[in-house]
Amino acid sequence: MDTACYLEPTWNAGRDFAQREIMGELVMLNLLRFREIADYSQNPELTPSQPITGAEAYDRYVAHTLPHLRKSGGDILLMAEAGAFLIGPEGERWDRAMLIRQKSRGAFLAFAVAEAYLAGTGHRTAALADSRLLPLVELPR
Repeated sequence: MDTACYLEPTWNAGRDFAQREIMGELVMLNLLRFREIADYSQNPELTPSQPITGAEAYDRYVAHTLPHLRKSGGDILLMAEAGAFLIGPEGERWDRAMLIRQKSRGAFLAFAVAEAYLAGTGHRTAALADSRLLPLVELPR
């Protein structure tokens, strides 16, 4: 099993996404695995007065992010408890899955670099042990 953790896009993945010809809305599939206890060592200014779980830190990230996401034309379509795969690698599990709708690739890119949004991303960093982010584009019917 792959033991690497993925918390941020690589330069190549970011470039490829920015150059991808996506017309209209897209949905981001997020798979999230939380730390047992949130680690605020990279963002000590956001450290709560008492230790909190990774899930609690991620909830703080969502509370911070949602107004910025909505202002950019996006929203949460689904936030759900996850677990082990029914079909997939045995022993691999995710704590939460989310589907985030964004009105366009450009709107997502602008949102992702906005200073007001970035001010709270330390909660995400503190929360996550691993993650996946998969952009989805709906097929014509």
